[in-house]
Amino acid sequence: MSILRTLARDFQFLFPLTDNGQERFRWFVLTLKAILVPISVSRTSNLLRAIETLFGVSIAEWRYYTFMASVKLPWGGVWEALWRAIPSPLVAGRLVLALDDSINPKTGKQIFACQRTFDHAAKTNQTRWPWAQTIVTVGLLMPVHGRWSCVPLAFGFYLRRQTLRAGCVRLRRKAVVFADKFAQAVVLIARLGAFFRQVPLLVVTDSWFGNNGLFKPLRARLGERAHLLSRLRRNAALYERPAPALGKVGRPRKYGQHLGSAAELAAAMRTHAKTYTLHAYGALREVAAAERVVMLKNPALPGARGMGLSQNPVGRVDDHGSHAQCRADHRV
Repeated sequence: MSILRTLARDFQFLFPLTDNGQERFRWFVLTLKAILVPISVSRTSNLLRAIETLFGVSIAEWRYYTFMASVKLPWGGVWEALWRAIPSPLVAGRLVLALDDSINPKTGKQIFACQRTFDHAAKTNQTRWPWAQTIVTVGLLMPVHGRWSCVPLAFGFYLRRQTLRAGCVRLRRKAVVFADKFAQAVVLIARLGAFFRQVPLLVVTDSWFGNNGLFKPLRARLGERAHLLSRLRRNAALYERPAPALGKVGRPRKYGQHLGSAAELAAAMRTHAKTYTLHAYGALREVAAAERVVMLKNPALPGARGMGLSQNPVGRVDDHGSHAQCRADHRV
């Protein structure tokens, strides 16, 4: 709560001085207070109940729900004020960012950026095509009390091309132009890179983002200080490093012997794994890990580090050609 007073002062200058603008500012600060109260779950209905119960401010339900879905909130300035307020954002001299997309189901039909979205993680009793917002989010990863925490730093709404073709969608009186998730992620990360100048950035993400669709435009915008840590795909083909061809005529081999897929090599390396104890999923757990340097032929992954003995290998994308250092790990 101590930082909220400083943030509230900075936020106040971002909202218009009109009656509606100052009302949005007051509700915005009350919502932040309700989120910070540990007894309140950060759902709109619970936040509204907490504002009325804890702070004595009564807001009509329909007005508060409209406020929470408003596109008039000055998010750009709000995020930058939050970035300035972070006392020590670096970990080991670099900015560690988490990147992912999420689906936020809704019931209202007039909520901005809502569309029929395919949910690949839907359970058996859930629809595969919910009415929801798709949000691309970048957060700051930092260790807090021995555990990694993620603080959201920026976000963007993803609208499908079919949604934009079906009808004109406007944001602040401007038509929304289609941009895929890679393009939105690059814009968000590049903005953070421009704010935290001369600081190396490590973007941690899953295998969907871990390819040249993100890495190449990110390097084009930020240069050599941008790095990518992601999971390898299970079916990624791995190769040995080529043996030196001495005295042979012609171009030397680029790749060595085929080692199989990442999942196959992970299974073969289980017998060479060593056991380590580390924080994982909120507790101290034993993890078995082994390393091996391999190469990737996949042009979407110029380099990678890390392969899991579990079903989800991990890889680090760097600008080191096709070499990859493989670390196999498996949670016991």
